[in-house]
Amino acid sequence: MSTLSRSTINELAEHLENAELQAHDVKKITDDYPDMDWEDAYDIQWEIRRRKEARGNRVVGLKMGLTSYAKMKQMGVENPVYAFLVDYFNVPDAGTVKVSELIHPKVEAEIAIITNKELKGPGCSVADVLAATESVLPAVEVIDSRYENFRFDLKSVIADNASSARFVTGGNVKRADQVDMKTLGVVMEINGKVVTTGAGAAVLGHPAASVAMLANMLAERGEVIPAGTFIMTGGITEAIAVKAGDSVCVRYQDLGTVSMTFV
Repeated sequence: MSTLSRSTINELAEHLENAELQAHDVKKITDDYPDMDWEDAYDIQWEIRRRKEARGNRVVGLKMGLTSYAKMKQMGVENPVYAFLVDYFNVPDAGTVKVSELIHPKVEAEIAIITNKELKGPGCSVADVLAATESVLPAVEVIDSRYENFRFDLKSVIADNASSARFVTGGNVKRADQVDMKTLGVVMEINGKVVTTGAGAAVLGHPAASVAMLANMLAERGEVIPAGTFIMTGGITEAIAVKAGDSVCVRYQDLGTVSMTFV
């Protein structure tokens, strides 16, 4: 059950979106609203989405976060979180990311998919997702929590659109039957030095499980994943802090590389 009034949800959405657009940090919103619930958190996120669309921004994809079992246990939750991606988040491969537009950016390597069939919960399964996956491609997400010192609780981060900021895709696009997403390995380099590695199984055991969970979570709001949706399935690697002058290159087994420079 929602605990916040519609006017409070609108105010908090404006507050958090202004922090994103103006690149300044704020204290976590549960400090002032300790009784807000999960529905409130997603209501704020969806209001931020509505505000962006009303200004002409286009939603270009969805993302999952908190897709590591260890991280979920640490945070005391049973489900990952989801959020949306808009057009101006998209940075071309080998492009530049302006640090001045962000607060404290971090990068993480992900596997992304594009669907060719509608996915609908409840009861969406890994098999359903694989049958509806048109292609698999590598992606790097730049997350940038709007909260001071990257300190937040889960409800606050859901409201903040799961720290969404920028993303980069590139490399090679392959059909789902050409890629074993579970065992696919990645290596992240910053300024030519390996900083972290991982494999697709880090994402709920299989990235398709993340997408199935997304469909089932959206069903709680009467939403579906339409055919043709771009979905970032969650971090394979931990999030690594970056700064101006850093060059990031992520190498994906069988899928090529994705790179960007922070300026």
